[in-house]
Amino acid sequence: MSTFMIEPGARLAGRYRLDSQVSHTAGATLWKATDETLARLVAVWTFAEGFPRTGEVVRAARATSRIADSRVTQVFDADDSGPAPYVVEEWVAGQSLAELLAQGPLTPERAAGLVAEAAETLATAHSAGLYHLNLTPGKLIWSLGGAVKVTGIGVDAALRGIGADNPAAADAQGLGRLLYAALTAHWPDQARNGLPAAPLVAGAPCQPAQLNSGVSQFLNDLVCRSAFLAPLHGGPLASAREVADALANVPRVVPLPAAPPNAPVPPEPARGTSRRSGEFAAAPPGPAPQPRRPRQAPPPPGRRRGKGAPAGLTRVLVGGLALIVFVGVVVAAWNIGTNMSGSGGADPGQTAAGNGPGNGDAADLTALRPQSADGFDPLGDDGQEHNDIAMQAIDGQATTAWNTQGYESSDLGGLKSGVGLMVDLGRSAEVHSVSLNLGEGPHDLEILVGDSTDPAELGAGGSPAAVKSGVQGEVEIELSEPAKGRYVVVWFTSLPQDGARYRGIVNEVELRGKT
Repeated sequence: MSTFMIEPGARLAGRYRLDSQVSHTAGATLWKATDETLARLVAVWTFAEGFPRTGEVVRAARATSRIADSRVTQVFDADDSGPAPYVVEEWVAGQSLAELLAQGPLTPERAAGLVAEAAETLATAHSAGLYHLNLTPGKLIWSLGGAVKVTGIGVDAALRGIGADNPAAADAQGLGRLLYAALTAHWPDQARNGLPAAPLVAGAPCQPAQLNSGVSQFLNDLVCRSAFLAPLHGGPLASAREVADALANVPRVVPLPAAPPNAPVPPEPARGTSRRSGEFAAAPPGPAPQPRRPRQAPPPPGRRRGKGAPAGLTRVLVGGLALIVFVGVVVAAWNIGTNMSGSGGADPGQTAAGNGPGNGDAADLTALRPQSADGFDPLGDDGQEHNDIAMQAIDGQATTAWNTQGYESSDLGGLKSGVGLMVDLGRSAEVHSVSLNLGEGPHDLEILVGDSTDPAELGAGGSPAAVKSGVQGEVEIELSEPAKGRYVVVWFTSLPQDGARYRGIVNEVELRGKT
């Protein structure tokens, strides 16, 4: 199947449903799509048949997925081995700098805080050998959660075939141009991204302070040293790290985005399938409603008061009947209590739940509340495995999930012996059981518990507290012996196939024990 045959509704790798086209760039199409396995929006790149840089884009996407910075757009999947190559990224909903600048320039403090975040992000990418080379106001986004995101690192240059003799300096210049735009709502070149071109003075673009009197000399010079590579006060800023260091002390004041009019709204779940089934709408603010008086059943035929019947006599009869009923209830309750207190009755110290002396330990167990969660990959280059979504495995919502990276085979491509999810309880506790909600397909896993994040010290000399093979869906794991520790690791040693790749998926983790 070629890209030209792909239409909305098509599925890639059996899980990514293409919903609508977002853009088309030189033989590559960006789609808004749904990951049906994890029930979340994603962005998917597909490629026209014969597109010459497909392999380069896929390689760049895989490299980008290893950047340990939550401000980098996350890459979930990338595959060029089949007839329809694709790259799957997170769907970033929010406002771009281009959209914000449509209302005018930002305050200098907010502009500097934004570009400082972007510079630090690119400095991290540069240390991994990845560059952007196409920085525009549309590539800098405030997500709906208030986080800064830099989109297109690595992938943009590969898609467009952009290169540079000095890519580090090219990105530093791009950061300077972003700061110029944020301070002035102009682009320091020809008109671009909906921004007018900067006015010229003696054939050169105006400096920011000439267009915005609120721009400090410090920021004005910093823009000139980066966007124009001017030799001022220490020389040009020729790398993202130099720009980040120059902005290290600026306050990180960034605007929280308002939901744009076209922000994606998740569809309402089908009845009976949502975790929200059975919930009731919250009562509107205001005085508490008064309880309704119960409706009184009409008196049976033949017992209705006749017209002109004395009301006092009726009240006496009703009161006498109520007294008789009350005495009967008291006598019956006394007889029942007497019978239960004899032989064969319940022990007064036993609870209604049956947690008597034989079940005392079970009664003491409580839900252990995790403080945080992280991807755990001590055998990888950075020790992390999708850290930015790890908290989704402990958020109490089975509709969100953490997943490992995609591997070439069930044994993690032979690259490592395992990978996992580490749950931090905040302090040492006695763990008795682990409840997991896993993705589909057979997972082989171990439960490790300890007070150290060193794999050799987790558990008793590294021995697992429990081992399970071929499990999926909801799994209850009772530890044969309670294990004590602050950290609990769900350690995968074999992964199920998920489309064209192999990955482990944890929708939710729940722990029980004693604190």
